[in-house]
Amino acid sequence: MFADSAKIFIKSGKGGDGHVSFRREIYVPNGGPDGGDGGKGGNVIFVVDEGMNTLTNFRHKRKYIADNGDDGGKKKCHGKDGQDLIVKVPPGTIIFDDESGKVIADMSGKNTKEVILKGGRGGKGNQHYATATMQVPMFAQPGQKSKELWVRLELKVIADVGLVGFPNVGKSTFLSRVTNATPKIANYHFTTLNPNLGVVDLDGDRGFVIADIPGLIEGASEGVGLGHDFLKHIERTKIILHIVDAAAVEGRDPVEDIRIINSELEAYNPELMKRPQVIAANKIDALYDGDESVIEKIKAEYEPSGIKVFPISAVTGQGVKELLYYLGDLLDGMEKEIHIFEKEMDPNVNYDDPTEPYTVAKTEEGLFDISGPRIERMLGYTNLDTEKGFQFFQKFLKENGILEELENLGIMDGDTVKIYGHEFDYYK
Repeated sequence: MFADSAKIFIKSGKGGDGHVSFRREIYVPNGGPDGGDGGKGGNVIFVVDEGMNTLTNFRHKRKYIADNGDDGGKKKCHGKDGQDLIVKVPPGTIIFDDESGKVIADMSGKNTKEVILKGGRGGKGNQHYATATMQVPMFAQPGQKSKELWVRLELKVIADVGLVGFPNVGKSTFLSRVTNATPKIANYHFTTLNPNLGVVDLDGDRGFVIADIPGLIEGASEGVGLGHDFLKHIERTKIILHIVDAAAVEGRDPVEDIRIINSELEAYNPELMKRPQVIAANKIDALYDGDESVIEKIKAEYEPSGIKVFPISAVTGQGVKELLYYLGDLLDGMEKEIHIFEKEMDPNVNYDDPTEPYTVAKTEEGLFDISGPRIERMLGYTNLDTEKGFQFFQKFLKENGILEELENLGIMDGDTVKIYGHEFDYYK
């Protein structure tokens, strides 16, 4: 089964926690802190695999989770980093944030590898927190949390020329004649349920990629039939090639068919109407007695607006060579870069740092001791002798959950709180 969209859950690895330990050797009874740092969590990395052409694999597996980093150890042992998770996708895959619909990455062109979610940083061990006033730090830094996200993957075919037209106008036959593609061909509507790509080889290495976009019907831009699923593939193409049934085998009006398809393209994405268009009036081998009045009618309708019309027969090959060389000349005068969808969000921006460590403990003397690097810095620039400064410090303790921890330890009104040489009486 061809699959051009999928929704999956991705999660980076959590950073390992820093360790609290102290150097203890036979001749060093009171050694300093030697807690090691935690390892970094694994990243979630998307990589283009040129051998893939569908998103079918993502229908069988929906969750992709990278490894966590290991915690630090004693004797300054660093925790092992979590292994990165590699997610392989076909070229042309766009990664959207499922909630907002914004583009996270377009895996096309030169963008063949991108870190979508970064793993959490490992926390620092207590060896980093020894100071002149805190020589025995009983705390370490926790590892940074993992990041998780639901993303939507969409595969948009990358081709220079996109074939559009109603079912049974001969697009698959045309593609099989001019390229190495082998599409299924049969006489019923929606024969082609997935885009077929092929390479057209012209003289002098002037080849280009052509894609048979599945047959469109009126109302496709509103989701009728499989319209939305098909229309997305035309967004990558540089030239739109209309294939119409000039012989009106099914009684259709080729001029009206082109008008309908252009209306659907414009309704889906107005930018598509700015792309160069070419018309291939197919099945001229089936015209009654060589009557070319239909061809002249198509030319009179569209050539004045700059849309070139080529009478062809995909069955006999008549007129096909002239059409291909015209398409090649058009492409030679265009930019070589394919249309890349711009990044609209980065899940790794504003990724909060780990909370700096602190400890709240009840001492043997019945005091409540608070310590930690951020608390020590806060005391350094807060004037506790002023009412405003003291209120600011109280607010800091509350917002960081320190007052809640004191209550969990059973602090009562009138108990003493000790913070780096300062002592306070606690009152709720």
